[in-house]
Amino acid sequence: MLTLPNLLTLSRILAVPILVFLLWRPGPVDYAVTFVLYCLVGITDYFDGYLARAQGTVSRLGQFLDPIADKIMVVAVIVMLIARTPAQGPAIIADWHLIPAMVILLREITVSGLREFLASLQVSVPVSRLAKWKTTLQLFSLGALILAGAVPYWHWVHQLGLASLWAAAALTLVTGWDYLRVGLKHMD
Repeated sequence: MLTLPNLLTLSRILAVPILVFLLWRPGPVDYAVTFVLYCLVGITDYFDGYLARAQGTVSRLGQFLDPIADKIMVVAVIVMLIARTPAQGPAIIADWHLIPAMVILLREITVSGLREFLASLQVSVPVSRLAKWKTTLQLFSLGALILAGAVPYWHWVHQLGLASLWAAAALTLVTGWDYLRVGLKHMD
């Protein structure tokens, strides 16, 4: 039950409050520390699945926790990159860039609800390869946006983060539609 892959997944969940605390503080040093922690957490996202498959320890707990850990981290980071007081300076994600952030947040809620509904019907919806790319692009974009807070004079980092956020939102719509299409087949 508490295998190394599952412990890595749990560590991602436990890191979220630390990420939120660090993002609450507005300084470049805090963003730099957050970026390092975020990268470590992101690396565990790759290794928990890799180790589970390599060691033959894929478990129901891991299959349950892994997507939840991803969603908790993505949602928390997006909210913190939007939520800035005027004294802290402009939000990292603002203006028109709130659209892809909202698309991502709404898709995460919708797919979670859909998975719960389908689970009650004992219908499994496996994670597609495209959904894994979507998660990777989301993690990359949010990492770039966190880094942008650490190096505000490197405007290209912020622009790269925003561009990849839009790309992640596009993949989010595609994969969300894929899940919804499967789910609609099981609805009256």
